[in-house]
Amino acid sequence: MGRTTGTPPPPPEEDLYKPPPGYQPPPAFTKPTTNGYEKPVAAQAFPPPQDLTPESFPPNQNIPTPAPFNPPPLHGVQVGIVAKENQPWKSNLFDCMKDPQNAIITLCFPCVTFGQIAEILDNGSTSCATSGILYSCFACCLGVPCLISCGYRSKLRAKFGLVESPAPDCLIHCFCEYCSLCQEYRELKDRGFDPSIGHAGNEARQRRQQFGVTPPMQQRMM
Repeated sequence: MGRTTGTPPPPPEEDLYKPPPGYQPPPAFTKPTTNGYEKPVAAQAFPPPQDLTPESFPPNQNIPTPAPFNPPPLHGVQVGIVAKENQPWKSNLFDCMKDPQNAIITLCFPCVTFGQIAEILDNGSTSCATSGILYSCFACCLGVPCLISCGYRSKLRAKFGLVESPAPDCLIHCFCEYCSLCQEYRELKDRGFDPSIGHAGNEARQRRQQFGVTPPMQQRMM
């Protein structure tokens, strides 16, 4: 019979996990005692691999969940901050003489005061002129400008968490339109806003205060 060629048969499975010839196990660690050293224990051979199944892993432990990341406020604007509710007003409804200039402007041209208030509360999306013209249309055509102004009083209260006092918003604007406009104007000023310079002017002033940038001084020619 001729010689048959082919791959040699694989070695037995128990020979796969035996150490190679000439392998010397590392010396065993000896634990010191008071009377000397314990008898060293011979190192064991390589154990056969275990069947890696989901049941062979230990049960899941209670791993603490990391705290959510809260990004810092951008350019001084606090994101996601909600004002506390039921906050008192900075001034009363009939304290119009605390700002005589605004009281006179509101008495003669209430559309101007309303336009300034609306521009701040709308974050500049509507200009003072647009809101003032809309207020004048309600006043001249319908004779009830409180239909538009009472909504901005509610928006002001929601912005700062103010209490609805001394009466509901619609009643205050229906019977005390000018006084309510003056109170809302003063509230914005007491909260750090200046309605007379508009939304863009308040943002520029806030950036100067945050970064400590002062406007350049006027130069004079010698």
